[in-house]
Amino acid sequence: MPLSSTSARVVLTTAANSEEAARLGRTLVEERLVACATLLPAIESIYRWKGRIESSVESMLLLKTNREQLTALESRLQELHSYETPEFLVLSVEAGSRGYLGWMDQCLDSDSSPGMAIKTDKTE
Repeated sequence: MPLSSTSARVVLTTAANSEEAARLGRTLVEERLVACATLLPAIESIYRWKGRIESSVESMLLLKTNREQLTALESRLQELHSYETPEFLVLSVEAGSRGYLGWMDQCLDSDSSPGMAIKTDKTE
């Protein structure tokens, strides 16, 4: 049964290319600001920028985090990003599996050891 009350969040952002997306994702995971960064390497974005309609091939990142990390994550993303105004859209997670949300919590906990693994025995 999924947990319906959660502080989990998914943050959407784009990057100029797959190399930048990978660098951003790895750094944010290493710094425990996100539990996981899922990279979609080639998307096309059409948007208005400085009065003109633009079109760019970009990479999308889906960043899995929690409510408590959002302020630090936004600040760090702004520091690391090549864009003047990086996308930072936060989606609340309505529900999620107990195992996945527990894993996220462990990944985001700065007191957890780096090699800590989630129990995967399904015979509980």
